[in-house]
Amino acid sequence: MKPLFTIHEGEFLVGSHIEKKFRDWNVWIPSKDKGIDFLVSNSDNSKTVSIQVKFSRDYSMGNRNPIFRKQIVSGGWWVLNLNKLYDSTADFWVMVMHSYSRKGIQYVIISPNVLYRRLVSIHRQTNTNPDIIHTFLTVTKLETCWENRGLNQQQIAMILSNQIEEIDEDRNFSQYLNNWEPLEEKLG
Repeated sequence: MKPLFTIHEGEFLVGSHIEKKFRDWNVWIPSKDKGIDFLVSNSDNSKTVSIQVKFSRDYSMGNRNPIFRKQIVSGGWWVLNLNKLYDSTADFWVMVMHSYSRKGIQYVIISPNVLYRRLVSIHRQTNTNPDIIHTFLTVTKLETCWENRGLNQQQIAMILSNQIEEIDEDRNFSQYLNNWEPLEEKLG
């Protein structure tokens, strides 16, 4: 074990959130990076959940359309290695988006196999590197979350106005937005 140990900002935000929201849970930090950032256990340490954290700064303000910016809470961009995602031993990946303009934090809590399946489904035609995938998640004021990399302005406008009939359902990550219930079920 190294004598100095630090965690990155996304891990800090997730760990702090868990400790505040679930006071009976214990958060454990591994001494080696093996693809799991946290082990979370229930109060008597009889059940555990492993978490991999991915953090992104807020990319929502980069949208050139001022009308869109007003309807977006936060947006994150990640470059993910598909092999690592596919082989992940973590129970959940937590995608963290910190909104500097609105001073809020959004979490997408999803199993790695579901995230892998969705991203491959969405980007299988446009991905130029078979091992790397770029993903862009956007959280709206309607409290929805969408993967919108590659969408045109009209499609983004449809998402922001909740006219989603023509948008691929695999792009809808709303059910994972700030949804800690799967962890509660595993640790309950």
